[in-house]
Amino acid sequence: MDNCNCGLKTKKRDDAEYKSLINRLNRIEGQIRGIKGMVEKDAYCTDIITQVAAATAALNSFNKELLSTHIKTCVADDIKAGKMDTVDDLLITLQKLMK
Repeated sequence: MDNCNCGLKTKKRDDAEYKSLINRLNRIEGQIRGIKGMVEKDAYCTDIITQVAAATAALNSFNKELLSTHIKTCVADDIKAGKMDTVDDLLITLQKLMK
């Protein structure tokens, strides 16, 4: 069992990975605030849609980076340790991403 009182798995990230992910999320957060501001200022619909598409692309890019790291670390380590149920977890995650 994990050492977490909530029952969820955790992962300790190195400084470079942590900083990269946080920087991406900060930029995405800024994009979302910008979109909210556009709505509040009655911006033209297609201008808002363009910004939403950019935020969606940024989230997809974040997911690709996180998934890549997950496969290279968590999944690979678990497979080496004989924890094959991690493959099932990965497949479920990929199915969620493909909706």
